[in-house]
Amino acid sequence: MTLKCIAFVTFLILVFPKNAFAQNNSDHDQDQKASKWVSSLKLRDNEKIESLEKIISNHLKLVRDYHNSHPYTEVPNGINPKNGDQLSELDRRIIAHSAKPKAIHEKFMSGLRKHLSEKEVIQILDKYTVGKVDFTMKGYHAIVPDLKEEEAVYIRKLLESAREQSIDYKNMEEISAIFEIYKTKAEQYLNSNGRDWHQLYKDYVNRNN
Repeated sequence: MTLKCIAFVTFLILVFPKNAFAQNNSDHDQDQKASKWVSSLKLRDNEKIESLEKIISNHLKLVRDYHNSHPYTEVPNGINPKNGDQLSELDRRIIAHSAKPKAIHEKFMSGLRKHLSEKEVIQILDKYTVGKVDFTMKGYHAIVPDLKEEEAVYIRKLLESAREQSIDYKNMEEISAIFEIYKTKAEQYLNSNGRDWHQLYKDYVNRNN
Protein backbone atom coordinates (compact mmCIF):
# COMPACT_ATOMS: atom_id res chain seq x y z
CA MET A 1 0.00 0.00 0.00
CA THR A 2 1.36 3.42 -0.94
CA LEU A 3 1.85 6.23 1.55
CA LYS A 4 -1.01 8.14 -0.09
CA CYS A 5 -3.39 5.19 0.42
CA ILE A 6 -2.32 4.79 4.04
CA ALA A 7 -2.88 8.48 4.64
CA PHE A 8 -6.34 8.34 3.07
CA VAL A 9 -7.40 5.31 5.10
CA THR A 10 -6.13 6.97 8.28
CA PHE A 11 -8.15 10.07 7.40
CA LEU A 12 -11.33 8.01 7.01
CA ILE A 13 -10.78 6.23 10.31
CA LEU A 14 -10.19 9.48 12.15
CA VAL A 15 -12.86 11.64 10.57
CA PHE A 16 -15.95 9.49 10.21
CA PRO A 17 -16.21 8.27 13.83
CA LYS A 18 -15.78 11.87 14.94
CA ASN A 19 -18.57 13.04 12.62
CA ALA A 20 -20.82 10.24 13.78
CA PHE A 21 -20.15 11.18 17.40
CA ALA A 22 -20.92 14.82 16.67
CA GLN A 23 -24.18 13.82 14.95
CA ASN A 24 -25.22 11.72 17.95
CA ASN A 25 -24.45 14.60 20.30
CA SER A 26 -26.43 17.00 18.15
CA ASP A 27 -29.42 14.62 18.00
CA HIS A 28 -29.32 14.31 21.77
CA ASP A 29 -29.27 18.11 22.14
CA GLN A 30 -32.37 18.44 19.94
CA ASP A 31 -34.16 15.71 21.89
CA GLN A 32 -33.32 17.44 25.18
CA LYS A 33 -34.50 20.81 23.87
CA ALA A 34 -37.79 19.31 22.69
CA SER A 35 -38.32 17.60 26.03
CA LYS A 36 -37.67 20.83 27.93
CA TRP A 37 -40.07 22.85 25.78
CA VAL A 38 -42.87 20.30 26.11
CA SER A 39 -42.26 20.03 29.85
CA SER A 40 -42.86 23.79 30.18
CA LEU A 41 -46.47 23.22 29.05
CA LYS A 42 -47.13 21.03 32.11
CA LEU A 43 -49.21 18.50 30.17
CA ARG A 44 -50.52 15.35 31.88
CA ASP A 45 -51.17 13.11 28.88
CA ASN A 46 -48.02 11.01 28.45
CA GLU A 47 -48.97 9.91 24.94
CA LYS A 48 -49.43 13.53 23.89
CA ILE A 49 -46.13 14.50 25.54
CA GLU A 50 -44.27 11.76 23.67
CA SER A 51 -45.85 12.75 20.34
CA LEU A 52 -45.01 16.43 20.80
CA GLU A 53 -41.42 15.70 21.80
CA LYS A 54 -41.02 13.68 18.60
CA ILE A 55 -42.67 16.37 16.43
CA ILE A 56 -40.46 19.14 17.83
CA SER A 57 -37.26 17.10 17.84
CA ASN A 58 -37.81 15.96 14.25
CA HIS A 59 -38.38 19.54 13.13
CA LEU A 60 -35.23 20.76 14.87
CA LYS A 61 -33.22 18.02 13.19
CA LEU A 62 -34.68 18.70 9.75
CA VAL A 63 -33.89 22.41 10.06
CA ARG A 64 -30.38 21.61 11.29
CA ASP A 65 -29.73 19.11 8.49
CA TYR A 66 -30.97 21.47 5.78
CA HIS A 67 -28.85 24.26 7.26
CA ASN A 68 -25.74 22.09 7.38
CA SER A 69 -26.17 20.69 3.86
CA HIS A 70 -26.90 24.04 2.16
CA PRO A 71 -24.02 26.46 2.80
CA TYR A 72 -24.22 30.12 1.90
CA THR A 73 -21.86 29.45 -1.02
CA GLU A 74 -24.80 27.94 -2.91
CA VAL A 75 -25.99 31.54 -3.43
CA PRO A 76 -23.89 33.63 -5.85
CA ASN A 77 -22.03 36.56 -4.31
CA GLY A 78 -24.20 39.21 -5.95
CA ILE A 79 -26.11 42.30 -4.86
CA ASN A 80 -29.40 42.94 -3.18
CA PRO A 81 -31.62 44.17 -6.04
CA LYS A 82 -33.63 46.40 -3.65
CA ASN A 83 -30.72 48.55 -2.52
CA GLY A 84 -27.67 47.57 -4.58
CA ASP A 85 -25.66 46.50 -1.52
CA GLN A 86 -23.39 43.48 -1.75
CA LEU A 87 -25.03 40.42 -0.24
CA SER A 88 -23.46 39.55 3.09
CA GLU A 89 -22.69 35.99 4.15
CA LEU A 90 -25.77 36.14 6.40
CA ASP A 91 -27.93 37.36 3.48
CA ARG A 92 -26.78 34.43 1.38
CA ARG A 93 -27.43 31.97 4.22
CA ILE A 94 -30.96 33.29 4.67
CA ILE A 95 -31.61 32.97 0.94
CA ALA A 96 -30.21 29.43 0.83
CA HIS A 97 -32.13 28.24 3.89
CA SER A 98 -35.39 29.95 2.91
CA ALA A 99 -35.56 27.55 -0.04
CA LYS A 100 -36.25 24.53 2.17
CA PRO A 101 -39.46 22.64 1.30
CA LYS A 102 -42.60 24.30 2.69
CA ALA A 103 -43.76 20.86 3.82
CA ILE A 104 -41.21 20.98 6.67
CA HIS A 105 -42.90 24.06 8.13
CA GLU A 106 -46.44 22.88 7.42
CA LYS A 107 -45.90 19.45 8.97
CA PHE A 108 -44.46 21.00 12.13
CA MET A 109 -47.28 23.52 12.59
CA SER A 110 -50.02 20.99 11.84
CA GLY A 111 -48.39 18.55 14.27
CA LEU A 112 -48.38 21.14 17.05
CA ARG A 113 -51.97 22.18 16.35
CA LYS A 114 -53.15 18.58 16.36
CA HIS A 115 -52.18 18.23 20.03
CA LEU A 116 -52.21 21.78 21.42
CA SER A 117 -54.41 24.82 21.80
CA GLU A 118 -53.36 27.95 19.91
CA LYS A 119 -52.10 29.46 23.18
CA GLU A 120 -49.89 26.41 23.78
CA VAL A 121 -48.63 26.49 20.17
CA ILE A 122 -47.56 30.09 20.75
CA GLN A 123 -45.72 29.01 23.91
CA ILE A 124 -43.65 26.55 21.85
CA LEU A 125 -42.94 29.15 19.15
CA ASP A 126 -41.87 31.58 21.87
CA LYS A 127 -39.46 28.97 23.21
CA TYR A 128 -37.99 28.58 19.73
CA THR A 129 -37.55 32.35 19.35
CA VAL A 130 -36.67 33.08 23.01
CA GLY A 131 -39.66 35.38 23.53
CA LYS A 132 -38.64 37.90 20.88
CA VAL A 133 -42.22 39.03 20.14
CA ASP A 134 -42.93 40.31 23.67
CA PHE A 135 -39.39 41.62 24.09
CA THR A 136 -39.56 43.60 20.84
CA MET A 137 -43.04 44.94 21.61
CA LYS A 138 -41.73 46.31 24.91
CA GLY A 139 -39.05 48.09 22.90
CA TYR A 140 -41.62 49.72 20.62
CA HIS A 141 -43.68 50.90 23.59
CA ALA A 142 -40.55 52.36 25.16
CA ILE A 143 -39.44 54.12 21.97
CA VAL A 144 -42.96 55.32 21.09
CA PRO A 145 -44.59 56.17 24.47
CA ASP A 146 -47.85 57.28 22.82
CA LEU A 147 -48.12 54.21 20.58
CA LYS A 148 -51.79 53.85 19.63
CA GLU A 149 -53.67 50.63 20.21
CA GLU A 150 -54.23 50.03 16.50
CA GLU A 151 -50.53 50.64 15.84
CA ALA A 152 -49.55 48.16 18.55
CA VAL A 153 -51.95 45.54 17.16
CA TYR A 154 -50.56 45.95 13.64
CA ILE A 155 -46.93 45.78 14.78
CA ARG A 156 -47.58 42.76 16.96
CA LYS A 157 -49.10 40.91 14.00
CA LEU A 158 -45.94 41.62 12.03
CA LEU A 159 -43.78 40.25 14.84
CA GLU A 160 -45.98 37.17 15.15
CA SER A 161 -45.41 36.54 11.44
CA ALA A 162 -41.67 36.88 12.07
CA ARG A 163 -41.92 34.38 14.92
CA GLU A 164 -43.61 31.71 12.83
CA GLN A 165 -41.23 32.22 9.90
CA SER A 166 -38.24 32.02 12.26
CA ILE A 167 -38.94 28.43 13.27
CA ASP A 168 -37.45 27.31 9.94
CA TYR A 169 -33.99 28.65 10.81
CA LYS A 170 -31.29 27.03 12.88
CA ASN A 171 -29.68 29.71 15.04
CA MET A 172 -30.33 33.03 16.75
CA GLU A 173 -28.36 35.02 14.19
CA GLU A 174 -30.71 33.87 11.44
CA ILE A 175 -33.81 34.21 13.66
CA SER A 176 -32.80 37.79 14.49
CA ALA A 177 -32.32 38.50 10.78
CA ILE A 178 -35.89 37.35 10.07
CA PHE A 179 -37.19 39.60 12.85
CA GLU A 180 -35.25 42.52 11.37
CA ILE A 181 -37.24 42.14 8.13
CA TYR A 182 -40.50 42.62 10.02
CA LYS A 183 -39.13 45.33 12.30
CA THR A 184 -38.25 47.30 9.17
CA LYS A 185 -41.84 46.85 7.99
CA ALA A 186 -43.08 48.07 11.40
CA GLU A 187 -40.92 51.16 11.24
CA GLN A 188 -42.08 51.90 7.69
CA TYR A 189 -45.66 51.56 8.93
CA LEU A 190 -45.04 54.07 11.72
CA ASN A 191 -43.50 56.50 9.23
CA SER A 192 -46.54 56.12 6.97
CA ASN A 193 -48.71 57.03 9.98
CA GLY A 194 -47.03 60.43 10.22
CA ARG A 195 -44.33 59.45 12.71
CA ASP A 196 -40.59 59.91 12.26
CA TRP A 197 -39.00 56.65 13.37
CA HIS A 198 -35.42 57.95 13.26
CA GLN A 199 -36.35 60.94 15.43
CA LEU A 200 -38.32 58.75 17.83
CA TYR A 201 -35.35 56.44 18.25
CA LYS A 202 -32.96 59.38 18.69
CA ASP A 203 -35.22 60.86 21.39
CA TYR A 204 -35.39 57.47 23.13
CA VAL A 205 -31.58 57.19 23.19
CA ASN A 206 -31.28 60.72 24.58
CA ARG A 207 -33.85 59.98 27.31
CA ASN A 208 -31.85 56.98 28.45
CA ASN A 209 -28.35 58.55 28.46
